[in-house]
Amino acid sequence: MNVKESLANALAPLCSVSPTELEDWFEVPKKADMGDLAFPCFRLAKVLRKAPPVIAAALKEQLVLPDGIAKAEAVGGYLNFFVDAEAQAASVLGKVLSQGDRYGSSEIGNGKTVCVEYSSINIAKPFGFHHLPTTAIGNALYRIYRFLGYRTVGINHLGDWGTQFGKMITAYKLWGTKPIDDYSIRELVALYVRFHEEAEKDPGLNDQARAWFHKIETGDAEALDLWSKMKDGTIREVKVTYKRMGIDFDSWAGESFYEDKMPAIIQELRDKGISKLDQGAEIVDLSEWNMPPCIIVKSDGSTIYATRDIAAACYRKEAYDFCKSLYVVAYQQDLHFRQFFKVLELMGRDWVKDCVHVNFGMVSMEDASFSTRSGNILYLDDILQAAVDKTYAIICEKSPDLEDKQSAAEAVGIGAILWSVLYNNRIKDVSFSWDKILNFDGETAPYVQYTHARCCSVLRKGSDSYGTDPDASLLDDPYSKALLTAIEAFPNAVQSAAEKYEPYVVSRAIVAIASAFNKFYYEQRIMADDPAVRNARLALTDATRQVLKNGLNLLGIQAPERM
Repeated sequence: MNVKESLANALAPLCSVSPTELEDWFEVPKKADMGDLAFPCFRLAKVLRKAPPVIAAALKEQLVLPDGIAKAEAVGGYLNFFVDAEAQAASVLGKVLSQGDRYGSSEIGNGKTVCVEYSSINIAKPFGFHHLPTTAIGNALYRIYRFLGYRTVGINHLGDWGTQFGKMITAYKLWGTKPIDDYSIRELVALYVRFHEEAEKDPGLNDQARAWFHKIETGDAEALDLWSKMKDGTIREVKVTYKRMGIDFDSWAGESFYEDKMPAIIQELRDKGISKLDQGAEIVDLSEWNMPPCIIVKSDGSTIYATRDIAAACYRKEAYDFCKSLYVVAYQQDLHFRQFFKVLELMGRDWVKDCVHVNFGMVSMEDASFSTRSGNILYLDDILQAAVDKTYAIICEKSPDLEDKQSAAEAVGIGAILWSVLYNNRIKDVSFSWDKILNFDGETAPYVQYTHARCCSVLRKGSDSYGTDPDASLLDDPYSKALLTAIEAFPNAVQSAAEKYEPYVVSRAIVAIASAFNKFYYEQRIMADDPAVRNARLALTDATRQVLKNGLNLLGIQAPERM
């Protein structure tokens, strides 16, 4: 039972507007006694050449109410609808309790593949706090698309190629004190920082760095061995952090993977007359589209990441035959993506229309800078640990008798960090605040997780009273209706999040459910004396628990049963 969809389908022939568009028109009346949904007729005034109140009255007379709608009332320029509470309750409870972990999912993606490139760390460089948005947003989109039936391919497009590796090797050869295998990422970063400090005094070090990278490119055994050990060590270390966040990848193919695939791309650009020489460099002139040229080969004969991205896109289309390929990368790279997408279009790759740059704003913390060269680095695993430690202290204060405080702190602390970039429109800049994200009473992950744990607690207490076949007609009070409406909206929120590439739609949906449940919890006695009422309210509590768990899981956040 999807009330908006049913009403939109019924109204569409009378309005000459598509059902999909009409679904977005509906509003929730400010007062409950005015109905459950309001359809504004103002937008139809120009099309139908009638006053909105006249349109509303006419629609009321012409409309055949779909199942689940008890009545309609024309009020001013609105047509207000009242949901059949019993039918809604029976439908929502039936679906949630029967579908369980799959409630909100669909099969619309069956047979289709979505590639999601996200996180994309650099080898031998910090997994920094600035990687949080791409990591959290990308993982959420990966989970959401998979939930909708798509085959999802998570790609960590490693930054594992370039002159910086010549710098790393130069630094290690000059100042290394132990086998390269024994170096942590932080120790490698210290070498990288020292290289830049010393290169300011001795510019000749840059020539050594270029020479070492040339050795990597030409297959020198020692250079390749050092490079590969840096890469293996970095991946081994960051996987620990990813595991802590519940993240894994289907592909770790970085920039180096595409080195042998670029010559064919470069030759195709030449053969088709798309590229040209300009001051020794090979470029694609994009001035016709008001963009700077896209550099394909630099004047020294080396390629840059644009060339590798073009090769990677072509490889992924051939390997995965994606219906969408998402690039979860900060908005500072908007121009880069517009450039290389245009080059793919000029090459005749019509599937480039399915490539999407999912950009996002920046995340900041007071007095924090992210420059690797200067050594002033904020590591993501430090932030995660700090969140867990702070949460542990809060739990010790609020729930001193909780048995496994550490597990709860891990789930809540890390969930709070992920939520900090998943609750708002992704393009918004996020200012990180400990007090805000660890608030158990605000619109935060801890608030939703605590509500989930509260549901679990109620169900444990009522386990002896909770049976099958709840009587949905007993859930006719305003608080139960509001909660059922919020739960019913969840599947649409999941689909909307996928369509808009916006995980925050799911975040807002589960906050609405948590808020509605807490009002229901305080206003209605769940463990009522009447066994039938008690059973119905426990069933609604169970449905709430299930949907909160499903929503948190889509965001990559755990749903603890005790807090």
